[in-house]
Amino acid sequence: MRWSQLFIPTLKEDPASAETDSHRLLMRAGYIRPLGAGLYSLLPIAQKVRQKIIAIIKEELDAIGGQEFVLPALHPAEIWEESGRLATMGEIMFRLKDRKGTDMVLGVTHEEIFTSIARNALQSYRQLPQTWYQFQTKFRDELRPKAGLLRVREFTMKDSYSFDLDANGLDKSFLLHKEAYERIFTRVGLSFVGVEASSGAMGGSASTEFMVLTDAGEDLVVLCKACGYAANTEKATSKISIASKDESAAQTLETIEKFATPDLKTVDELAKFAPFAAANNQIKTLVYVAESKLILVLVRGDHDLNLTKLTDLLAVSEARPAEAQEIFEAMGAHAGSLGGVKVSKDNTGKPNKIQKIIADKALAGRINMVTGANEDDFHWRGVSLERDIEIDEWADVRTVKTGEGCTTCGEALSVDKALEIGHIFKLGTRYSQKMGATVLNSAGETVPIVMGSYGIGVERLMAAVVERSHDTKGIIWPLSIAPYTVVITVINVANEDAMKAANSIYKQFKDANIDVLLDDRDERPGIKFADSELIGIPIRINIGKKLVDGLVEVVDRSTKSSTDIRAEEAFLYVRDKLSSATLTHAL
Repeated sequence: MRWSQLFIPTLKEDPASAETDSHRLLMRAGYIRPLGAGLYSLLPIAQKVRQKIIAIIKEELDAIGGQEFVLPALHPAEIWEESGRLATMGEIMFRLKDRKGTDMVLGVTHEEIFTSIARNALQSYRQLPQTWYQFQTKFRDELRPKAGLLRVREFTMKDSYSFDLDANGLDKSFLLHKEAYERIFTRVGLSFVGVEASSGAMGGSASTEFMVLTDAGEDLVVLCKACGYAANTEKATSKISIASKDESAAQTLETIEKFATPDLKTVDELAKFAPFAAANNQIKTLVYVAESKLILVLVRGDHDLNLTKLTDLLAVSEARPAEAQEIFEAMGAHAGSLGGVKVSKDNTGKPNKIQKIIADKALAGRINMVTGANEDDFHWRGVSLERDIEIDEWADVRTVKTGEGCTTCGEALSVDKALEIGHIFKLGTRYSQKMGATVLNSAGETVPIVMGSYGIGVERLMAAVVERSHDTKGIIWPLSIAPYTVVITVINVANEDAMKAANSIYKQFKDANIDVLLDDRDERPGIKFADSELIGIPIRINIGKKLVDGLVEVVDRSTKSSTDIRAEEAFLYVRDKLSSATLTHAL
C-alpha cells in the first residue's frame, strides 16, 4: 500500500479525552475514532491489526478441533428466559421489541444460543466431544464505558464452547483451551498470568482469567512470587497479615460493656478516640440487600468487604448496600453505630428485618472486640463473636491485601493492577440442564451435556498490546500483529533514483506477501519518521542521501538500532531477519 492512498488520520497532539496509553495512542495514531460513549469506529490500520489477531486465534482454535460458527447477535428474549439469565443480567443487557411486539435482546454472550443448537443436534455420546467457536459482536450497556477499547458497549468477542459427556471430558477441553490461550497471548507478544477467578453471572464450578499486569487494568490480582499462586481479589484467599500477630489468644475474656462514642462514624475516628479500639480490634458492620433480603455482614475493621465474594456466596447476581432508611428501620441506628450484638432477625421474609448474619473468617475466635451498639453514638467493648453475636455463616468475604501470607507457602503476597485479556469457564451442566441439552451415554441413559465457555475480547486484546508495548514516540507492535511489517520511507520523493529504488524494494516485499507500506508522501523527513514511529511499524527502510553510495538505512522500531545495507540487498536482509525472528520487540 502507498501511504499517499492510505487513510491514516494521525493527530499532532494527544486527545484530551484519552484516559490510558492505549486510548491516547490508538486515537492519535489514526486507529480508532469515537462515535459515542463506549462506541468506536475501527479505521483501516486498526482493522488490519484486528484481522491478524483473529487469524492467530482461529489458527490455535482450529488446532484443538474448533469449528467456526456465526450466530445472530439479536436474540429472542425467551431463550434467555430458559436459562434464567434474562432477569439476572440486569441493565447491562440491551432490550428491545421488534415490530410485532416480540421481546428481543442484543447478545451479551452466546451460551444460550450455542446450547440451543446442541440440544437440537446432539443426541449421542458418539457425537462428543465438540468444540464450537465464533467471532461475533457483543453488546453490553456498561454504566461507565471508558479507556478507549478497554471498556466499551460494542465489541468483537471470540467465544468458544466445549461439549463433553462428563467432567473428565470437560477437564480435557478446559486444558486444551487453556494451552491454546497461552499460545495465542504469547504470539501476540504479551506477558500474562493465569489467575483463579470468580465465575460471576456465567456460573459453573471454576474459571481462570488471563491477566496482563498494567496500571490501566481495572482488576486487582493477588500474586505470590515465591510459589506462583495467582488469583483475582474476587477469589483470592490469604493468611492474616504476616506482619502482625493476632493477640486474641493471649487476652482474658472481658465482660461486654456499652460506652459512649459521640459523633464517631468511622473506624479511624473510633480508633483515635479509644486506645482499646484499634482498627484490627473493631468489627465493621455492613448491611446489604440481596433479592430483597437484608443481610448483615461483619468484617474486621482494618479489612474491606469483597462484594463479588459476597454475591458468589449468596448465589445472587447482585447485592447492594442498604439505603440509610432501610438501615435505620432494620437496626434502629444509623451507619457508624451498627453491630451484630442482640440483632433481631427474621428469616420469614418480613420487610425491614435482618434475615442472616455473615461473618468473615478472619473474625473467628476474636474476643474483646469493639462494635456498634445499634444505638446512635454508642458502641460495645469486650465483644466475643461466638458468645455475643448469633452468626449464621462464617465465610471468606474480605479482600486480600499486600503483605498477607500466601495460603500455599506462607510468603508475603502482593496485590497488583491487571487487565483481563481472556476468561475460561467450566460451566458444567448449568445451561444444559435448564435448557434440556442431553445425550444418550454408552449405557443408553439420558445425561446432560457438560459444557465449557471460553472468551477473548479482540479489540481489548489489541489495546492490551499497546498498553504494554509503546514508548514516548508511539506504539511498538510485535511483528505478528503489526498493520504493516515494513515501511519504506522515501526522504525526497522528487528524487527519481530514490523513487525507483523504493519501488523496486516495495515490489520485492509485495511479491513475497510481506505487508509493506511505501511512504511516498511529499512531506518533510521528520514528519514521515514521526508518523511511522507513532503508528508502530516494526521495520523502517530509509531511502535518502546515502543512496548515492548505493546504501539504504534499516531501522528497528523496538531497539532503535539502525544498519546501512546496500539497496539491492535490503529485501533479503530484512526477509532473513524476519524469518529468523532475530528482531526483538520488548514489552
